[in-house]
Amino acid sequence: MEIWKRNLYILWFAQFMATAAMNLVVPFLPLYLAQDLGMTDPGQIQNWTGLIFGANFLTAFIFSPIWGKIADRAGRKIMIIRSGFGMALVTVFMGLVTSPAQLLGLRLLNGVVAGFIPAAIALVSTNTPKERVGYSLGILQSGAVAGTILGPLLGGLFAEWMSFRQIFIVTGILLFFATVLVIATVKEINKPHPNNGTKAVKSAGDFKRIMAISPLPSLFLTGFLIQFAIMSTNPFMTAYVQDLWHSTQFVSLVAGFVISCSGIATMLFSPLLGKWGDKVGSKYILLFSLLGTTIFLIPQAVVHDIWTLMIFRFLMGMCLGGLVPSVNALIQKFAPQGMESLTFGYSNSALFLGNLLGPIIGGVLSAAYGINCLFLLAGTLFLINTIWVKIKLHPHESPRSLLEHMRYNQH
Repeated sequence: MEIWKRNLYILWFAQFMATAAMNLVVPFLPLYLAQDLGMTDPGQIQNWTGLIFGANFLTAFIFSPIWGKIADRAGRKIMIIRSGFGMALVTVFMGLVTSPAQLLGLRLLNGVVAGFIPAAIALVSTNTPKERVGYSLGILQSGAVAGTILGPLLGGLFAEWMSFRQIFIVTGILLFFATVLVIATVKEINKPHPNNGTKAVKSAGDFKRIMAISPLPSLFLTGFLIQFAIMSTNPFMTAYVQDLWHSTQFVSLVAGFVISCSGIATMLFSPLLGKWGDKVGSKYILLFSLLGTTIFLIPQAVVHDIWTLMIFRFLMGMCLGGLVPSVNALIQKFAPQGMESLTFGYSNSALFLGNLLGPIIGGVLSAAYGINCLFLLAGTLFLINTIWVKIKLHPHESPRSLLEHMRYNQH
C-alpha cells in the first residue's frame, strides 16, 4: 500500500478513536457535576456546564497558531503525539477532581495541549498527492464525524456500568492507545525543511504574510461562520425535539436520532464530496455545499413534526460533508511553503472561536426569542457565507457558468 494511503487509513482510525473518546463524557457534564461533584442547584449546574464546555475552545483558540508554528519546524507527527499524550493525561486527572473549579482548570489546560485533529489534517494534506487531497480530507472528516456520533452513544452505555469518573479514565486510556498507534504506524515523508521551519518560526511578519495571501482570510472567515452557525443550534436540539415530540416518552432516544442523522449523512458524503472536489475543484464544492446547507437549514425553523425535521437534518448533513474538507483543501493549496501547519493553526483558531461563541450567543438568543430563531440565524449566516465565497472565490463566474463548469469537469 502507498504510504499516503496507509497514513490516511491509520489516521482515520486514530482520529475516530480520539473523537469518540472525547465525546464519551463531555455531553454528560451536567450529570457529572450533579452525581459525582455534588452540585444540586440547576442554575449553577447550567452555568458551570457552559463555562467548562467553552473553556477548552478558549485556550485552543489561543494556542492553535503557536503549535502550528512549532509543527512547521518540528513536524506534524510529533504534534499529534504531543497532543495525544497530553490530552490523555489531562483527561485522566478530570476523573479525579473534587470541585467544578478544578474541572474548569483542567478543561482550560486541555485546550492548551489540544491539536490532535488539526495536526492529523496538516500531516495528511502535506503528505498526500495534490490530486487526492480533497478525497483524503473528506475521508479524514468522516472519521471525526463517526467518532462524534458514536462517542455519546458509547458514553451513555458506559454510564450504565460505571461512574463518570471511571469513564474519564477510560477516555484517557483510549487517547493513549490512539497515540501509540500513530507512533508505531504513521510515517511522515514530507517533513518540514529545517531552514523553512526556522525562518517561519523566527519571522515576526508571518501572520501578515499569511493574511496577505488571497483567499486565505476569506477561508478563515468561512470556517468561523460555519462552526458558529452549527454550534449556535446543535446544543439546543434536544430542547427543540422535546417541543416537537409532544410526549414525555423516548425523548432522549428521539433526540439522539435527530442529532445523529445529520452526522451520519456528513460521514457518508464527506469522502464522496472530497473526491468530487478533486475533479471539479474544491472551491465549487464549497460554494454549492454552502448553498445547499442554507436551503435545508432555514426550513427547520418552521417544521411541525419530528420526521420532517429529520429529513431536513439529513439533507443538511449531506451538504455539511463538503464544507470543512473543502476549506482545508483550499487552505493547503494556498498556504505558503514551509508554513502549512501555521496556516492551519490560524484556520483552526477561527474554528475554535466559532465553537466558543456559537453556544454562548445561541443561548442568549434562544432565551430571548425562542429556539426557532436560531435556525433562522444560522441559515442567514450560511447565506451570507455563500455570497462571501461567491464574491471572493468566484468573482467573475455567473451561476450558469458555475453549473456548466461542474457538469463539464465531473466527466
